[in-house]
Amino acid sequence: VQLQASGGGLVQAGGSLRLSCAASGRTFSTYDMGWFRHVPGKEREFVAAINWIGNSKYYGDSVKGRFYISRDNAKNTVFLQMNSLKPEDTAVYYCAARSATGLSIGRSVNEYNYWGQGTLVTVSS
Repeated sequence: VQLQASGGGLVQAGGSLRLSCAASGRTFSTYDMGWFRHVPGKEREFVAAINWIGNSKYYGDSVKGRFYISRDNAKNTVFLQMNSLKPEDTAVYYCAARSATGLSIGRSVNEYNYWGQGTLVTVSS
C-alpha cells in the first residue's frame, strides 16, 4: 500500500488542523493505521492509531483529549484532527499502515510496514 499524507501547515497556538492520509490499493480496510511525528534529534513519537474497522483507537499521552483519529474506508483515507495545538506539536507527521492482526493496535514504529512521506506541522506561539 502507498500512503500520501497532506494537510500540514503553519497554525497559531490554540488552532486546529486536520491531516489526511490517502492510501492506494483496494485493501485499505484490512490495515490498521497510525500517525507518528518526528522532530529532528528525537525519536519518532507515536501519536494515534486506529484499527482496520475503526472501532478501536489509541492515543499518545501528549495528545489525548486534543487529537482525534478517524478513517473512511470507502475513501481509503485516515484523518487526524488536531485541536488546541501547542508549539511542542511542531513536527513532521507521518501516517503508517500495517496489516490488521485483530490483536491490539500497534503503537511502536517497528510494528508498521508502510509509511507515507510526511507532512510538516508548525505551531507558532
